[in-house]
Amino acid sequence: MEENSTKRRSASIDIVICSNDPANGRSFGKSLSDFIDPDGKDAREFVFHFAENENGTDKPGLYIIAQNVSGRDAIVNKLDKNGIGYVTISGEDIVEETKAVIKDLEDTLDLGFTLQDFIQMGSCGTPIEKVRSQLATFRNGLSKIQLMKPALLNDGIFDLHEAKATEFAAYFDSKKEGLKLMKFVPASGAASRMFKFVCEFLAEFNPQQETINAYINRRKDEALKVFLIGLDKFPFFDEVVTIAKAGPGYESQPKDLRYFSFIKTMLTHKAFDYANKPKGILPFHAYEGFVATPVFEHLKESAAYAASQGKAGVHFTISEEHLDGFLDAVDAAKKMVEPEYGVAINFGFSYQHKQTDTIAVDLTNQPFRDPDGSLLFRPGGHGALIQNLNELDADIVFVKNIDNVSHNNIETIALYKKALAGQLLGLQEQVFACLRKIVEGNVTEQELRNMFAFAMAKLSVDVPEDIMKFTHEHRLDFAKKIFNRPVRVCGMVKNEGEPGGGPFWVKGENGRLSLQIVESSQIDLDNPAQKAILAASTHFNPVDLVCGLKNYKGEKFDLEEFVDPSTGFIVHKNKMGKDLRSYELPGLWNGAMAGWITVFTEVPLATFNPVKTVNDLLKPAHQPQ
Repeated sequence: MEENSTKRRSASIDIVICSNDPANGRSFGKSLSDFIDPDGKDAREFVFHFAENENGTDKPGLYIIAQNVSGRDAIVNKLDKNGIGYVTISGEDIVEETKAVIKDLEDTLDLGFTLQDFIQMGSCGTPIEKVRSQLATFRNGLSKIQLMKPALLNDGIFDLHEAKATEFAAYFDSKKEGLKLMKFVPASGAASRMFKFVCEFLAEFNPQQETINAYINRRKDEALKVFLIGLDKFPFFDEVVTIAKAGPGYESQPKDLRYFSFIKTMLTHKAFDYANKPKGILPFHAYEGFVATPVFEHLKESAAYAASQGKAGVHFTISEEHLDGFLDAVDAAKKMVEPEYGVAINFGFSYQHKQTDTIAVDLTNQPFRDPDGSLLFRPGGHGALIQNLNELDADIVFVKNIDNVSHNNIETIALYKKALAGQLLGLQEQVFACLRKIVEGNVTEQELRNMFAFAMAKLSVDVPEDIMKFTHEHRLDFAKKIFNRPVRVCGMVKNEGEPGGGPFWVKGENGRLSLQIVESSQIDLDNPAQKAILAASTHFNPVDLVCGLKNYKGEKFDLEEFVDPSTGFIVHKNKMGKDLRSYELPGLWNGAMAGWITVFTEVPLATFNPVKTVNDLLKPAHQPQ
């Protein structure tokens, strides 16, 4: 059955609606035609068709499929087989849901996209408004963060000496059995950067034309020099060299060729292929009798400080293609950690949601297209993981990067992780008490003054000096807003030259100051004043967070309500020799948590042991003691 909106025009698009009730197709078609083209003057025309089953699904165009239509699977299978696009609606109100799809399609076409683009966006779960916003960001750029001053010890960063840490840790231990704890570990990153310099060596070194020493001198490649000097100290040395020795003529090769064979085996043999695997499942630490992965170390840490009621929860965000490798690594680690610590490890995985991918553009800000004409959507960066964090059911969540583990510092790490959690619990209890008092009513002037004093002294909240001049109702509303937010306590270490973000006092659009973790790429380094503030910073962000995700009623916050969308990143990439620009979402611990109550606390350098390059595994924190 078919109802044409008008006499078919040249710019017409066929839309097939698959539902259980096509009997009213004529009136349905008229309703849709009136909705999209009330004056009949638009150049674009939609021609509506109605189908009850897969026999009516052989026309090109857009298919709108009701979730409850009979034979839905057969319809979808046929469309997939024929490469025809479709969108799915619930079917509860066919007319209104179809109108919404048509409206989105019109908006997409009005922006210069095609029907195929619309179908691709739908399959990615990316609404056209999000694409429109991202394109505007590319055109208009992103404003830089306005630094007011660095966060310093006793001016935005709390001093956590060992005695205080022990006190906070004991307080956490006294409370943890009544809490649901979770460790959240972003772990999708591949190890390509970790092995970048050895990959370059493998690609560029020609043993027939020069020696390795000549290559090192020519390239000034100190990293390769350190790698080769410490070769037998890497945890993977024995396993790799055993395979390399099995190659023909290995023992008779000169030293340079043996080094070359070792590196080639490490990077290309199917048993290793380290540069293409995620960091989380690589060999990091050599223990007596076994080699440990970062997954092992994170499970061990979770048992040491994130366990309650005999259980420890760990959640890894990973790439879907590496699930099997992580499952194997977790299974091996559980068998060793659980009996040692007497706890059961509950683990989970999630992937970065596809709908958080962002559109890429060329250097003229036009949508970048792959050779087949499809739009290029790229992962939105670690800021996309705020959705994964949002889905966790936990009272307290410990956040730590996959490569920040240690062979030797577990006692110090556990003490200060517990201390941060104890500090958070103490602050949270006071915040909740303030909120309950506000909700109950009858808050006195003095009680309000005490609340604001607490917010400034302990939560580093910028409270206006003239707050007490406002009406009582305004003051109560302001107090509720500053307290009713998720809380994070962030460990900060003294900066010893590590690249990355740091803690600063930042001025927001409302003119008030807040504590934020800021990356150097977000700072206007052409501004001498801003550059001077950056140079004056003393601390570095090691991604050592403890987060409270629930409100004073025990309900989960919607974390996406506290994201600052203006703090994303525009990055330059290259695909198949073509330059492109990509938008990355506000970083997980940067703009994605910009609206949280944020407390910075100094922790020892011993708690920060990242592995950014393979040579970091030669540092004392990663070597057997």
